[in-house]
Amino acid sequence: MKFSVNWLKQWVKLELSAAQLAERLTASGLEVEKLSPVAADFDGIVVAEIESCVTHPDADKLSLCTVNDGGVERLQIVCGAPNARAGIKVPLARVGARLGADFQIKKARLRGVESNGMLCSARELGMSDDHSGLMELPADAEPGVNFRDWLALDDHSIEIDLTPNRADCLSIRGLARDVSASCGSEFIDREIPPVAATSDSRFPIRLEDIAACPRYVGRVIENVSATARTPLWMQEALRRSGIRSISPIVDVSNFVMLELGQPMHAFDRDKLDAEIIVRRGAAGEKLLLLDGTEVDLGEDVLAICDASGPVALAGIMGGEATAVSGETCNILLESAWFNPAVIMGKARDYGLHTDASHRFERGVDAEGQARAVERATQLILDTCGGQAGPVLLAEFAEYLPAAATVKLRLQRLNKLVGHEFQQQQVEQILTRLGMQLEYHAAEQAWLVVAPSARVDIAIEEDLIEEVARIFGYDNIPLRMPSGEVQVGSAALYEVSLSQIRESLCAAAYQEAINYSFVDSKQLEAVFQAEDALPLANPLSSDLGVLRTTLLPGLLAALNRNLRRQHQRVRLFETGLAFLRGESLLEIPRIAAVVCGPALPEQWAASSRPTDYFDIKGDVERLLALRGCGEIRFDRLHAPWAHPGASASVFLDDQCLGWCGAVHPQVLQRLDINCEVFAFELDLQPMQQRAVQVAQPYSRFPSIRRDIAIWLPEQTTYAEVRSCILASAGELLQNLVVFDVYHDTKLKKGYKSLAIGLILQKVSSTLTDDVADSLIQQVISNLESRLSAELRG
Repeated sequence: MKFSVNWLKQWVKLELSAAQLAERLTASGLEVEKLSPVAADFDGIVVAEIESCVTHPDADKLSLCTVNDGGVERLQIVCGAPNARAGIKVPLARVGARLGADFQIKKARLRGVESNGMLCSARELGMSDDHSGLMELPADAEPGVNFRDWLALDDHSIEIDLTPNRADCLSIRGLARDVSASCGSEFIDREIPPVAATSDSRFPIRLEDIAACPRYVGRVIENVSATARTPLWMQEALRRSGIRSISPIVDVSNFVMLELGQPMHAFDRDKLDAEIIVRRGAAGEKLLLLDGTEVDLGEDVLAICDASGPVALAGIMGGEATAVSGETCNILLESAWFNPAVIMGKARDYGLHTDASHRFERGVDAEGQARAVERATQLILDTCGGQAGPVLLAEFAEYLPAAATVKLRLQRLNKLVGHEFQQQQVEQILTRLGMQLEYHAAEQAWLVVAPSARVDIAIEEDLIEEVARIFGYDNIPLRMPSGEVQVGSAALYEVSLSQIRESLCAAAYQEAINYSFVDSKQLEAVFQAEDALPLANPLSSDLGVLRTTLLPGLLAALNRNLRRQHQRVRLFETGLAFLRGESLLEIPRIAAVVCGPALPEQWAASSRPTDYFDIKGDVERLLALRGCGEIRFDRLHAPWAHPGASASVFLDDQCLGWCGAVHPQVLQRLDINCEVFAFELDLQPMQQRAVQVAQPYSRFPSIRRDIAIWLPEQTTYAEVRSCILASAGELLQNLVVFDVYHDTKLKKGYKSLAIGLILQKVSSTLTDDVADSLIQQVISNLESRLSAELRG
C-alpha cells in the first residue's frame, strides 16, 4: 500500500514529520518499505502562462514563447516542447531557479535568440517519467504563484508492506484510524453525505450466487461529459499512491478505492444488455478483459453478467466490451461485497494481480459499499457533470459477515504481554481503533465489537495483539526470566505421544511426516474421498483437499521407498484426519504401513513375509501401553481393506480403527506391486491409561489344563476367549492358544483349537477337583454357545 502523507493528514490530525510517521508505522506493525519525496528537489519554480507562441526564426522545432510569470514584464523563453502553445499554464523555472543539487537556470542564447528561463515537463520536476511535453496546469492556476506551494509538493509517499490480515489498512481511512490510535491523534471520520437523485434511471440487478455475493450496490449516472479531464489534485493523489491517471471515471473509482478501501467498477450502461446478473461462470464461456486477455470461465469462477453473457470477472477485472470510453455518456457504477473465499486465488489462476483482487481476497468492509457509491457519485458529478439516479441495492443480509463479539480479560492481557495495563489505557487504545466496548467489573473483562472493516479480529489474542502494538512494543519493559521452573504432575492417566512413537521405533518403524493436504485422487484410490473438504486456495492442484485418512500419504511414501530398492519398509505417522459433517472434525490418528520380510535379513532365522498377525501384534503392543482393557478384533468389510485379512480394532467395545492387509485393488491403483499391511487408529482413546492397581501375588502353585475343541470355521478366537473368560471367572490367570488344526477329511467346515488354561488361587492351593469341575463348565459353555465339540 502506497499513500501520500498529505492525503493521510486529511483524515487524521498529525503533527509528525514524514520520517517520524514512517518510524511510528513500523513500530506499530505496519512495516514501511520506502519513504520518498513526491517531487524532485527544486526551488524557484512558479506558475506561468504562455501568452503567445511562434516558431523560432532559425529552428523549426523550437518555439519562441512570451510568458507571463506574474511580474510586470513578460519573459521571452525558447522552448522545444511540442505542446507549447498560447493560453496554457505551465511550470516555469526562472533565471536563478535550482533543479536538483547542481543544476541552476541561467540566461541563454538559443540559435541567436535570448531565453530567460525554462518551461518544465513533469519529468524535469521529478514528478513522473513523462517527457513528451510541458506539464499543463489547470486554467485557474494563478501566474507567479510558487509552484511547490501551489501543488503542495513538500509531501512524501510512504509504501508499507502489509500482512494479509490487515486488509483494513489498504485504504487511507483505515490507515488514518490506525495512525490515530498509535500516535494518539484525532481521527477525522469525514462525512460522506448522500447524493440526491436527479433522475429516475435504474438498471435491474439479480443475485444468483447469494453466498458468494450477498450485496451489490449500483447507480446509474446519465449524460456525463466525454471531454472532461481529471482534476489535477486527484491526478496527484493517484500519482503519489502509485496509480496512473487514465480517465475521469476510472480515476474516480481508483481514488475511492484508495480512500475508502472499496474497489469499484464503472460500466458503459448503453453497452449492457437488460440486467446485471451475478452468477457462476459456465463451461465454454469466454471473456475479453480490459487488459486484452481472453479468459475461459468455469463453474468455480464468479462472474458479473448481463443478459448476453459475462461482462466482468467478479472482484478482479472488468470486460473490454462494456468498458467506459471517450464516447461514454451513461454509466452504471458497481460496488459489491464478495466472499473472500470465492475470489481467493482466482486472479492468480489467470496470471493476473489487480488492486481489486488484492483487496477482495483479504476481505473488504462489508458495510462500505453504499458509502463508496455516494462518494464516487459526488466526485463524478463534480468532474464530469450528469444526472444521478437512485442508489440500487440487491442484498441478502443473512449471508454477510456479522460483527463478532470478543471477550478480552485484563488478567489474560497482562499475563501474555508482560505489562500491567490499566483499564483506562486499554479502553483508550481500543476506542481509538473504532471498537465498541462493554466493561464487566466483576470479571475485569470487556466485550468488544470490532468495526466491520477489521475482519482480522476474531479471538481474544487478536485484541491482545492490538493493545500491545498500539501501546508500543518498545514501551513494554524488559524483564529477565525468573529462573523458576514449574514442575508438572506425572501423567498417570495418559500415554504420551512420545511413548507411542518410541514403541513403534523399537519395532523398527520409521516416522513419516506428510502434508495434511492431498490430491483428491489419492483419497478416491482408498475409497475415502466422500467427506473430503476442498481447499479454497490450494498450494497446488495435487494438494487440493484435506485428508480424511493418513493412509494415502503413507502408501505414497512406501511406494517411493520401494522404487528406491528398499524391500523392507515400515513407516508410521501421527497427525490429524479431517472429516466434514455439520462442522469440520479434526481427529488425531496414528497409522502405519508395512511390507517386505517380517524380520531383517539374518542368519539366525529364515526369511518369511510379513503377514496379518505381525501387524496385529504391533497394534496389541501399542494398546498394551495403556494397561488394562479388553481388546477385540472383528471381521472388517471395507473397500480399502482385504476382506480375508483385516479386522476392526475394538477397545472396551469402542472401535478405534482397523488393521490388516490393504486391498489389492487399492495397491493396483497406486501402482504398488507387493502385499502391504497397515493399521490406522484414533489416538485419543489409546492415550487414556487406566491407573495400575497392585494385586496380591499368589504363593500357591498354578494348574494348567489343555483342551482341544472343534469349532465352526467362521467362529473367531475373540468369541472363544470371551466365552472362556465368562465361564472360568477369577481363577483363570492366563489363556493361550498353542495349536490351530484343519482337516477337511475328519471335520469339513471346522477347525481345531488347542487351548491352554492356567488356573490359580490366591489364598490357597487349587485342588484337581475344583480345576476339573471348572474345565468341565468351560467345555459345556463352549458347546452350548459356540457349537464346539471336544476332540477325543
